Amino acid sequence: MVSKLSIDNFLLQSPNHPVIDVRAPKEFLHGHIPGAINLPLFTDEERAAVGTLYKQQGREQAMMLGLEYYGKNMQRIISDLKNYSSDKQLFIHCWRGGMRSGVVSWMLDLWGYKVFTLQGGYKSFRRTVLDSFSVPKNILILGGKTGSAKTEILTALKNKNEQTVDLENLAHHKGSAFGAIGETAPPTQEQFENNLFFEFKNSDAAKPIWLEDESQRIGTVNIPNDLWIQMRNAKVMYVEIPFEERLKYIVEHYGKFDIEQLKAATIRVQKRLGGLETKNALQFFDEGNFVAAFSILLRYYDKFYQRATDLRKQETIERIAFEFIDPLLISERIMTTEQQSTYTK
Repeated sequence: MVSKLSIDNFLLQSPNHPVIDVRAPKEFLHGHIPGAINLPLFTDEERAAVGTLYKQQGREQAMMLGLEYYGKNMQRIISDLKNYSSDKQLFIHCWRGGMRSGVVSWMLDLWGYKVFTLQGGYKSFRRTVLDSFSVPKNILILGGKTGSAKTEILTALKNKNEQTVDLENLAHHKGSAFGAIGETAPPTQEQFENNLFFEFKNSDAAKPIWLEDESQRIGTVNIPNDLWIQMRNAKVMYVEIPFEERLKYIVEHYGKFDIEQLKAATIRVQKRLGGLETKNALQFFDEGNFVAAFSILLRYYDKFYQRATDLRKQETIERIAFEFIDPLLISERIMTTEQQSTYTK
């Protein structure tokens, strides 16, 4: 017998079991529940054909065409499912929790699986995702100018069992005009939100969770506005690192990339960087003088970051100075400082 679950119970009971998304591949690629397996009832072309027929000739004709596809596609789904998992407990959904998940679940139930379906389908999941970002969160922000190794510090915090969310990793972007260099293709906005939701869902709401200070837009995706407002109002542990140390870090991490990619990224900020500075930076890249080129760019980003920091409530910022970059040492120091600050409130 197929059991229907609310979104809360679906998410509660589905971990460690296959979550099967029977929507068409294009729907799945646009956004899906993290970890879900796409076993579509219809291909993209079949779904389009059924939809067109529904509009032109009505429900019955569309259903008849769907039945023509159903038999062979169910054979494929059952065969593919065996390749993914031997688990006999399945969690299945479509877009609205209607016909597609219903007919697939019915057949898999007959096939001997214990099947759970999602009431309201993926649409109910998306509603839950979007609503979640307005829920108050126990956020701590790791701040510091470009080249302060904030990502490495986040990793060090995570290794010390602190809760962290790496927004740049989720966005597949390092958060500047140079941020796409060396990264894989970014997720859709919808998938970014889904993945971000799971990061918070799998954390302990009673404990702080660290996020890096970011612009609202990271590459091609945006931090949801309700979450962004919380981040801008959260306490900031601001790491102050000397310019020369940050410059060495930038040269070490970005100097290994293709010069033409670095030049293209520089050109993307030329309106704000200025004609002369852009020309000088490009010339330094051509000469292989990465220190001089990145020095120009780092000063630009320092001004940009400082303006954003100045817009924060200054009483929320705890500044901690370091002479050099050592992610392990910095993580220990900011943890101690934050704990002492919390204790003395």
